[in-house]
Amino acid sequence: MAANGNGVSTTPKSPLARIQTQKNGGICHDDSGKPVKAQTIDELHSLQRKRSAPTTPLDGVQGAFATISEDERQRQQLQSISASLASLTRGTGPKVVRGDPAGKVQSVSHVAHHHHIEAPTISVSDSSLKFTHVLYNLSPAELYEQAIKYEKGSFITSTGALATLSGAKTGRSPRDKRVVIDDTTQDELWWGKGSPNIEMDEHTFMVNRERAVDYLNSLDKVFVNDQFLNWDPQNRIKVRIVSARAYHSLFMHNMCIRPTPEELENFGTPDFTIYNAGQFPCNRYTHYMTSSTSIDLNLARREMVILGTQYAGEMKKGLFSVMHYLMPMRQILSLHSGCNMGKDGDVALFFGLSGTGKTTLSTDHNRYLIGDDEHCWSDNGVSNIEGGCYAKCIDLSREKEPDIWNAIKFGTVLENVVFDEHTREVDYGDKSVTENTRAAYPIEYIPNAKIPCVGPHPKNVILLACDAFGVLPPVSKLSLAQTMYHFISGYTALVAGTEDGIKEPTATFSACFGAAFIMLHPTKYAAMLAEKMQKHGATGWLVNTGWSGGSYGSGNRIKLPYTRKIIDAIHSGSLLNATYHKTEVFGLDIPTEIEGVPSEILHPENTWADKKAYKETLLKLAGLFKKNFETFTNYKIGKDNKLTEEILAAGPNF
Repeated sequence: MAANGNGVSTTPKSPLARIQTQKNGGICHDDSGKPVKAQTIDELHSLQRKRSAPTTPLDGVQGAFATISEDERQRQQLQSISASLASLTRGTGPKVVRGDPAGKVQSVSHVAHHHHIEAPTISVSDSSLKFTHVLYNLSPAELYEQAIKYEKGSFITSTGALATLSGAKTGRSPRDKRVVIDDTTQDELWWGKGSPNIEMDEHTFMVNRERAVDYLNSLDKVFVNDQFLNWDPQNRIKVRIVSARAYHSLFMHNMCIRPTPEELENFGTPDFTIYNAGQFPCNRYTHYMTSSTSIDLNLARREMVILGTQYAGEMKKGLFSVMHYLMPMRQILSLHSGCNMGKDGDVALFFGLSGTGKTTLSTDHNRYLIGDDEHCWSDNGVSNIEGGCYAKCIDLSREKEPDIWNAIKFGTVLENVVFDEHTREVDYGDKSVTENTRAAYPIEYIPNAKIPCVGPHPKNVILLACDAFGVLPPVSKLSLAQTMYHFISGYTALVAGTEDGIKEPTATFSACFGAAFIMLHPTKYAAMLAEKMQKHGATGWLVNTGWSGGSYGSGNRIKLPYTRKIIDAIHSGSLLNATYHKTEVFGLDIPTEIEGVPSEILHPENTWADKKAYKETLLKLAGLFKKNFETFTNYKIGKDNKLTEEILAAGPNF
């Protein structure tokens, strides 16, 4: 190589055209930067991940972990988890290590050995010789990775949600739910006819607990969620969920209240623990077992065991049952209801069984959503029990439910849906797996959600009924006694199958609009509801979203715009100032006029062409109410039983 007089290098001629460059000429820019510090691919990956840490100071008294080192805090945390997983027959917990068995180990703990050691690189079958890896409070992204990598049937849909399968069980198994009966619960809980509580003894619970714990300890890894229930900070409950599936961990991450990093540091010992060993069946030879599924609740031990079902809703509703027991003990009313709040702070509670329009009517773009399903009413006001929503997905559409549609994105769990194998677009109308398809997502995915999910005392208590008999008014103002009567009844009507031509409606009653989850006698919840309504000046309403002008098959369903106008009038307070007259049989006060609603439909008799058929149908429904209420008449409220008599008098009279 030589240089010419201008200092530019020259080279022999080449068949390719030479690229001309100049030093510092700005033609080529070197953006490679300094070489990375990593010497291996693993080191490079370690640089890719930044460790998260609390960023905001803790207020008030410092917690148990606040003044200790990070290593000591993690050791105490693992010791607590090991204690939760302790086998009661062996009297010790497993050796637990935080982190994925496929990745790098952070630290190890055992209830009897607190020193730090390295976990073995191979798994052994003997649970007393192996380490159980704890995947603790993983983020949605981490749980996605675990589910897609290790759980068959887990896929990312076109909108970013995680589609999963719950196995053979695609709904709750209420006949397999058991509650331990002991000296305390024998007197406190509701047992017998109509009750959802099926008894089991302490010994049988411990047998199932041991089976679940042994199964979880035999695994290479378990998922542990430490979270809260109840947005009221004075009355929140600390819950720990130990499960074997990333799907279950993500579901509970969404459905419970997610702690801040600071709250997690100070979490300590949980108030209640769930052992979800749903992949493993119960022993059919065990006393009280009637199938391979068992969901067992022990209120004294504050524990729940799940065997033989992977349906995630068992965890959600199991905890709801616990709240139905714990909260009334604090004089706090637990409610199976939706709840929203107007811009002026007026709160409304919505009660209703499936198909009554509870979700549709409580979701209002002009109002803030406090919660869609589970609430507490304390001296502080109302608070959502949960941190998320569990929405039905069958026939979901963007037009009918835009908020739910838009909430199905990254972080959302989709249960048992069917999707296109190439585009991953979900077909919400496909019932191939089950009709009970569901989406679980954090409540902040709803645009008008009120965070934190608390509000002042309710002004209106709205009881929804889809009356397929067509004899209940579109709206009635209730007295306190009538509110208690209809709250205890929990009525709606389902339309019978039409395959064989039968179109007769079927009355359905569910005490407190959630009989499957209540623990105490329904009249206890009703008395608390009436007491709080009276103290805070709330009004009770019965709204029929069902049929008018005849029963199903002859009449027509009340138009949704009319029902929305009725709900708007309740929210605004204008309906309180309406003129009312009383109906026969049920003795309901119905308004003579509501803006935007045809006056003729307000009294159901006016819409029936056959007045005789109306009267016969009205008496038939009243008889069904009376027969259902016979279950509750033997329970006395107060020493003089006066309140029980008032509730009975508020029912149909004929």
